[in-house]
Amino acid sequence: LSTGAVSLGTKELVSGGNVAQKAVSRWLYVCSGWVFGMVVLGGMTRLTRSGLSMTDWKFTGSLPPLSAEEWEKEFDKYRQSPEYRTVNKGMSLDEFKFIYWMEYAHRMSGRALGVVFALPFGYFLVKGYITRELGARLGVLLAMGAGQGLVGWWMVKSGLEEPATEGGHARVSPYRLATHLASAFVIYSGLLWTALSVASPSPPSPHLPQVVLQSMARMRRLVLPVSGLVGLTALSGAFVAGNDAGRAFNTFPKMGDDWIPEGILALQPTIKNFFENTATVQFNHRVLATTTLLSIGAVWLASRGLALPGPASKLITGAVHMTLLQVSLGVYALLSYVPVHAGVAHQAGALTLFTIMVALAHTLRRPFRGVTETTRLMNRLGQSKYFLRCLSFWLVSNA
Repeated sequence: LSTGAVSLGTKELVSGGNVAQKAVSRWLYVCSGWVFGMVVLGGMTRLTRSGLSMTDWKFTGSLPPLSAEEWEKEFDKYRQSPEYRTVNKGMSLDEFKFIYWMEYAHRMSGRALGVVFALPFGYFLVKGYITRELGARLGVLLAMGAGQGLVGWWMVKSGLEEPATEGGHARVSPYRLATHLASAFVIYSGLLWTALSVASPSPPSPHLPQVVLQSMARMRRLVLPVSGLVGLTALSGAFVAGNDAGRAFNTFPKMGDDWIPEGILALQPTIKNFFENTATVQFNHRVLATTTLLSIGAVWLASRGLALPGPASKLITGAVHMTLLQVSLGVYALLSYVPVHAGVAHQAGALTLFTIMVALAHTLRRPFRGVTETTRLMNRLGQSKYFLRCLSFWLVSNA
């Protein structure tokens, strides 16, 4: 690992010049896009109730059934599961094959991502492109990616247990589903932020006018908490999905006949309502979504009249448009009883909005401290030269 490069205060995350910078950034963008696709595929797997079709898990993976006998054997395993007995009793073999292939594709795409990440990582290490700081970041992301597979199986395993209540349906734990989604969002944001940092290693330059730097600092104080709010709203959506809460109160803007539904604090202890009560979970998601819409609108209003760089202004406008679209998708999914295409689009929209906010926060990030120190040194040097020139002129004039 190289120690990294600092040129005129600009901190590089790769060594090897423009060729290395482009190669590493493109690789990280591919990995980021792959994770995005996996989140969307995971949503499709959940909405088609495919996630519990494979009743075992092997870290290295396994070949799918290749013969009629192997398919029957796999189907027999599924027929012994709680989901078959409580949800899919009477399912045909062809129907089982569909949900099996969905889950198999999701699992194998995760393992393929591990190869796509690990092999180039090793290659770039050997080439000396990876600095120590970047190597540490990527090492953490690699470990998290490996752990995500375990989290996924931990989630699936909860759905293979008997329902907690008599007459209940088998489904995964909403807590574990939310953990799985949150982990995916963290991995995705880490990859995307790192890709952006490699592709654009120079932070905002202190050579910009002071008014621009002050405007960026002001927006940064607004954008960071709003970005967290976007993530929190997406996480609340995982509890909506985990409790099948999207298939209840399918009216808008009211929930049935009420603005605040009855029984939102019916469970004991009270804290359970926020994670397990269908009415409360959906109400919370509506409130968070509305708050997100208003907050991003406030960010847009606050940015008016500020001297911001072009990319930041475009991203803020894009965030407003995407938020409006995302809210519309959510309302459509709710009113139409969450068809697969609407649910998948809504999940993809959440990650798209989160992407915009990550890119915006990156655009507004603080200048690297070394830039400021170098600029101050250069300014002092320039002032010294100016003083010496004035002194020389005065001495010559009075000689």
